[in-house]
Amino acid sequence: MQDDKMYASRLFLYAVLPLMKEIGTEYVYFKGKTGVVQLSVLLPEGEEGLHFLIEEGKVTTALGLHDRPDVWLRFTTQDHFNAFFLGKTKKMPKITGFSHPLLLLATFRTLLRMSALLSAKTPPADEKTKELVVRLYFLLLSRGISRLNRMEHPQVRPWALSSPDRVYAFRVEGYPDTAAHLRVKAGKTKAARGQYTRSQPFFTMCFADLDSALAILLQTGDFLSLTAQQKLMLEGAPEFGAKIGDLMQLVGSYIQG
Repeated sequence: MQDDKMYASRLFLYAVLPLMKEIGTEYVYFKGKTGVVQLSVLLPEGEEGLHFLIEEGKVTTALGLHDRPDVWLRFTTQDHFNAFFLGKTKKMPKITGFSHPLLLLATFRTLLRMSALLSAKTPPADEKTKELVVRLYFLLLSRGISRLNRMEHPQVRPWALSSPDRVYAFRVEGYPDTAAHLRVKAGKTKAARGQYTRSQPFFTMCFADLDSALAILLQTGDFLSLTAQQKLMLEGAPEFGAKIGDLMQLVGSYIQG
């Protein structure tokens, strides 16, 4: 149980919260703003966090704690942190940054938008938001699998240790900006945005359109049915698709509660 809490905490910290950059940029919440926004949690091993360096609206993500953030959302317990991002409490963290009200407001607008997008049970109506949600999920899942490997999760670590140099990719036909990939080599994993271009990925989960991708990501569609309709194509080494699907569900089990 304690391990499950830690897996959830680190996935929220290192796979979910970095998506604030994508959302803040997409909705220009930080337009014209400059400063440092930090989120952290006090875990049993000590305080961990990440921060965003914002320069005239341009957002850069950095892991670790900043010495002097302008806005700081600080969770003093692991349980509060997990409950907050699972949507099980409305209790706020400790907040520093009321002297920077516009930056603080932009931070909360970004968090609220992220929560709305990732907790949606049905696909968005407009194409632009569909594309954003697919991109967010592809990034989250690839980063989440990589983070669980770094934490030596018993379902992920043996798979990574036994793997030669392989790339697993996610993409939607006609929407290259949604793509993400995960490189695995002898126990090491690295997730990245975009298509892998150095060689052909070992395995690609390719969707014919955004609606098909969202059907799988939001768990409203049937995997076998979409495959039969060629809305979902498993390219390269399809026998490995089941394992990737299992790992995707594992990440989802921690961040959805």
